[in-house]
Amino acid sequence: MAEFDWAFQPKLDRRMVEELFTLSFIDRQEDILVTGKAGTGKSHILQALTLKSCEREIMVRYARCVDLVDDLYAGLADGTYERRMRRWCRPALLVIDDVGLGQLKRREEEATAAHMLYTLLDRRHTNASTALTSNLKLSAWGKYLGDATLAGAVLDRLAATSIRIDVDGPSYRQFLGRRRAEEHGQPPLPADQEVAEA
Repeated sequence: MAEFDWAFQPKLDRRMVEELFTLSFIDRQEDILVTGKAGTGKSHILQALTLKSCEREIMVRYARCVDLVDDLYAGLADGTYERRMRRWCRPALLVIDDVGLGQLKRREEEATAAHMLYTLLDRRHTNASTALTSNLKLSAWGKYLGDATLAGAVLDRLAATSIRIDVDGPSYRQFLGRRRAEEHGQPPLPADQEVAEA
């Protein structure tokens, strides 16, 4: 976090984020849910927490949501689903990055991504800490995960024990891209809003 540009995200509660780095939330088996637009520093914060946990020799596992779900689907295919699920349940801290990015596979007559994520979070609930990032509005999780009811149950568990951080600010990557474009005399790529309206 020494490289994090706090001035660029002035609405972010620095005191709350820095408190996470005591890692006391892991002792309390609390979860973390970090939401916000792409490029606002969500993954940066959780990657730094992952490194801090490793330094303290805390068992941690980090994965993008789509990769975690793909791993569990592979377990359905080869009969190792339960063993894989236990491995995801084991760490004191599990970081699930980018809920909402990447296409989740849909397979007929198999558990949905929502079912797998619900099972995982239900088993970890109050037993271990899970940290998630998402650029989706929480109301869109049902569509993304393939089951609105189970996505609601996932969010219900997170609501009970999670520290919520919403990073409401501009994209740092877009800022860097505009600066590089100016240095090279090139037009910048369109901003988020311009892309959405196109």
